[in-house]
Amino acid sequence: MFSVSDRNRIQDHVLQLAASDARVVAGAVVGSLALEDGDRWSDLDLTFAVAEDVPVLTVLEDWTRNLVEELDAAHLFDLPRGASIYRVFLLPGCLQFDLSFTPASKFGAAGPKFKLLFGTSVERPYTAPPSAHELFGYAVHHALRARFCIERGRFWQAEYWISSMRDCALSLACRRRGLPAYYGRGFDDLPADVREAFNSTLVTSLERDELLRALRPTIEGLLREAEEVRKLAVKVEPHLRMLTVEWER
Repeated sequence: MFSVSDRNRIQDHVLQLAASDARVVAGAVVGSLALEDGDRWSDLDLTFAVAEDVPVLTVLEDWTRNLVEELDAAHLFDLPRGASIYRVFLLPGCLQFDLSFTPASKFGAAGPKFKLLFGTSVERPYTAPPSAHELFGYAVHHALRARFCIERGRFWQAEYWISSMRDCALSLACRRRGLPAYYGRGFDDLPADVREAFNSTLVTSLERDELLRALRPTIEGLLREAEEVRKLAVKVEPHLRMLTVEWER
């Protein structure tokens, strides 16, 4: 596994790459290492501004060739977001490196974890976390799909939807308590009694009865954590409860 010194070495390499590239006019650390030291397992997130007359993708492809040749990086996937492009790499030792480029006129913090290293940035509105309405709406969708998959005998897919619904319900629980409500970042920081209440939502086998059993407490947990969208929850509650009973065949 990578070490902190490995991560620091990779950061130094990338920053030297930026210093030698006139097309790159600003750079910043984002994520867990932006405002603190992170921990032994923190990945590396660096973002850069590209001069306005230069295509972002051109710089990204040039840097990718360098990272592959010099650091044996593996390109995993890209995530376009507005004017920015995020490219995720896996480096030796299981170090994840998230690299992003943005046109200089739009380069700035999308959230509080942003530390400018050189150049200048602009003020940008922070990316909003998922709303309670969106999380609850997705969860209801997932509940429907879970039950219909159970009836179709598609038990692997049913487990997928039950787990996805649980993630939405836990994200609602995080929102209510001021915790991060995306990518499961706040789940472990929920109060112990909240986490324990969701223990019964875990699917323990791919059998019809077990999937139905897990679906019931997952729906109960969703309704319990839907305080921010109580009016909508009350409206759909009878339909959700219909999903927890046996149906005539």
